[in-house]
Amino acid sequence: MTYCVGMMLDAGLVLMSDTRTNSGVDNISTFRKLFHWEVPGERVVALMTSGNLATTQAVVSKIEERFKLPSERHNCVLEAATMFQMAGIVGKTLRETIAERDADVGPQAAGQFGATLILAGQIEGQEPRLFMIYPEGNFIEATLDTPFFQIGETKYGRPIILRGYDRKMAFEDAVKLLMVSFDSTLKANLSVGMPLDLVVIGRDDLGIKYERRIEANDSWYRVISASWSDSLKAALEGLPDYPFHIAQG
Repeated sequence: MTYCVGMMLDAGLVLMSDTRTNSGVDNISTFRKLFHWEVPGERVVALMTSGNLATTQAVVSKIEERFKLPSERHNCVLEAATMFQMAGIVGKTLRETIAERDADVGPQAAGQFGATLILAGQIEGQEPRLFMIYPEGNFIEATLDTPFFQIGETKYGRPIILRGYDRKMAFEDAVKLLMVSFDSTLKANLSVGMPLDLVVIGRDDLGIKYERRIEANDSWYRVISASWSDSLKAALEGLPDYPFHIAQG
């Protein structure tokens, strides 16, 4: 399983993903699910992946044209004129990759090779944009009403983001909010695991503002996790007690 979040702020874009993949409780591996490319001063693009690992790795490889000699490669996301056009290219690549896998295996494939992606970035002279791309190749874009996207194991961390998100929040607060969302997911589902990858893209920076891999023994993460647990307990204790003295009727 996977958990990835892409969030749009007035200040730019924040993306975080876990790195766990597994096919059973005794077969757990770590693979990067957050990729980025940039032409400094011209564009920056990030992609997060969820779903069949062979499919998502193939999509990234096709985007980077790894099937060609290094001297002949032309990364397609670095050549698209707009982020919308880029989302279409990535969606088509995803759809074709899934179709190829399904054709190889036959009817028994039954959706085994599905994947969902989050695409984010900015091109010079244009606004930062955030898209969620579905296995069929179609996509939706983040708006004021839907300012963040999640893929993978979303249900445990979503309520936290819904309660804490503010489009005007600083990057520091956004990262804390995502860390709490991920910590709650990690506690609830063993199929999501450390380390976590973080990328911050500042509005009009046209490059990666900040990138970090957060390991399980990271001192900041441990403080956030422990403080969040303590705060929840304190908040619960501070709520009014249930009035058992009220007569039922």
